[in-house]
Amino acid sequence: MSSVIWYLYEFAQKSWAEKFTGAKSEHDIVEKPDRFRDFPVVLKEYCIGCGACTAACPSPTAIKLVRDKDTTEEVGRVYPVINNRACIRCGFCAEVCPTEPKTIECGENHLIREEFTILPVEKSYVIDDYLCIRCKKCMKACCVEGAIREEDNRILIDQAKCISCGDCLESCPVKGALKSIHIANLDEQKEIINLVVSKLEKTLEDKEEEIRDLPRDKLFKMELPLKPIMEDSLKILSDEELVHDIIERVTDRLKLRIITWDESKCTQCRLCVKECPSGAITYSPDSGVKRDPDKCLRCSTCYQTCPFGVAGYFVAKFLMDDQEDDGKIMITLKPSLLPITEPIPETLQESK
Repeated sequence: MSSVIWYLYEFAQKSWAEKFTGAKSEHDIVEKPDRFRDFPVVLKEYCIGCGACTAACPSPTAIKLVRDKDTTEEVGRVYPVINNRACIRCGFCAEVCPTEPKTIECGENHLIREEFTILPVEKSYVIDDYLCIRCKKCMKACCVEGAIREEDNRILIDQAKCISCGDCLESCPVKGALKSIHIANLDEQKEIINLVVSKLEKTLEDKEEEIRDLPRDKLFKMELPLKPIMEDSLKILSDEELVHDIIERVTDRLKLRIITWDESKCTQCRLCVKECPSGAITYSPDSGVKRDPDKCLRCSTCYQTCPFGVAGYFVAKFLMDDQEDDGKIMITLKPSLLPITEPIPETLQESK
């Protein structure tokens, strides 16, 4: 009897009455709040196979790309598969997905900011306006709509939409017009660049005697082993692929100007002393005309000024060849074709 009285007392409570009268319908119960993130749903017909979702996912086994079998009619489709047991419903995959409509959805109430990308890219792509010929092949090759666009007769890359797949770089017909830049470890990259340039300069300085007497119509060629440079560079940065890429870029773009100096030809006319913009060439009664290589800008002013051929001016180019196991850097050096003053006749030299 007491239990019946207790139940009647509970039913009479105001809180119970409010719950009874304010009961939610089934539709109200399943309504999702703002920013609710459900398990991702994959619409594989929109997938372009870029892999942005797998790169952005913080859960190692939650997303993987799979490919259907090829048929005689078409190539198998690539698309992501979600492992719900590993998924943490963070929604990163949907936010970075570049397709329109989205390949991955996390519920109709999931807010996606188009201008926001959390894809942890390692490279950034830029276009050199000076070299770009506006062929638009990069725009056609880009798998993300709007990532590369034309504006005011310029080709621009939207870094917020770019997924760094590299398709644009492969399609560009002009070498250097489209560049990829590693955006991590910048200080280490600079240190490696300085290391490579210093080693190449030292190699050429050691060959100065051979270079000095090189005829103007001849080339000086030599090879430098790649392995020692790679080993020293890996001490700075342990990423072998990145180090290899840096060295390849340096050797591909670098041109070194070499100034040689033959004191035996100098007549102490001091024309070069007056013209040298950096003060690298000096004169004193005791030591005569001297050149300080550390101060030299390699501007070639002395080469163009000296009428006796004391200064020599050469240009070196480099090419990395890694086809063999150890690899090598091929160096080609040639005398400059800059105009120089014709040598003064011996009779005039004697009169001076």
